[in-house]
Amino acid sequence: QEQLVESGGGLVQPGGSLRLSCAASESIFNIYTMGWYRQAPGKQRELVASISSGGSTNYASSVKGRFTISRDNAKKTSYLQMNSLKPEDTAVYYCNAKSSPRGLNYWGQGTLVTVSS
Repeated sequence: QEQLVESGGGLVQPGGSLRLSCAASESIFNIYTMGWYRQAPGKQRELVASISSGGSTNYASSVKGRFTISRDNAKKTSYLQMNSLKPEDTAVYYCNAKSSPRGLNYWGQGTLVTVSS
């Protein structure tokens, strides 16, 4: 059973930066598509960014140019670098690890990001 542990959330002022990390426990990390999702109060969970096992990335239009997703397979960790943060980025951010061919889909516990002055 995969376990995903997120870290790096917190309070930041508008225009600031944060880096979220998602550490996995299983050695098959390299086969996952890793994703970062977020859920703001009263809203549905939405995809922020994803990175495939081959390194292809995908971003929500609202974060393109500001956020960068990456992965380090040796460390079994995915990252979300968030720059130029806006109050509307405030949400709980969740890490996701998925392998559709193997029918695997795991979620982290979430980390809160608050953008406020």
